Amino acid sequence: MGKIDARMVGDLRKESGAPMMDCKRALEEACGNVDKAKELLRLAGLSSAEKRAGRDAKEGRVFSYVHSDYKIGVLVEIGCETDFVARNEDFAQLGHDLCLQVAFTRPPYLTRDEVPADEVEKERNYLLAQVKEQMAGKPQEIQDKTVDGRLAKFFEKICLMDQKFIKDDKVNIETLVKQKVATFGEKLVLRRFHFFQVGA
Repeated sequence: MGKIDARMVGDLRKESGAPMMDCKRALEEACGNVDKAKELLRLAGLSSAEKRAGRDAKEGRVFSYVHSDYKIGVLVEIGCETDFVARNEDFAQLGHDLCLQVAFTRPPYLTRDEVPADEVEKERNYLLAQVKEQMAGKPQEIQDKTVDGRLAKFFEKICLMDQKFIKDDKVNIETLVKQKVATFGEKLVLRRFHFFQVGA
């Protein structure tokens, strides 16, 4: 195993946002392999998020963004467990990033659960007809998987939590929030957002 020095730990901390000791442990476990250490931190973050899911997140902040032409505005509410995290600079950066995400992609819904059932049913029926025509003769199992895949893309367009993060398309917003749970050590909840446009 190569020597794990303070610079390596510091660089990983800067990239991942995870605590220093977690970065050091991940690098040791990965035998100095930075990419493997990042993946270990990512998995630890998702696990940490699941463990904290039952906690209360009564603190938090409302973040805002107004575009330079003053014709587009966004409000985003993120909940956390303590006022200490609510005042944290990294928390503020997360709020700013999510405001930009909403301003750029303008999703009508936060989660899949908010999408009306009839809208989902209409899209599924459209996709079923499309796939049946395009993949005639293919096994039903393959057609069904194709419909599910296209329906996931549909949700990605209209649901904020399903969208790929505009700053890193390797993660979606749901995963981004879960990763930040590991960074802050607290439950985080993206509660709601509002998009405003002059004249709309």
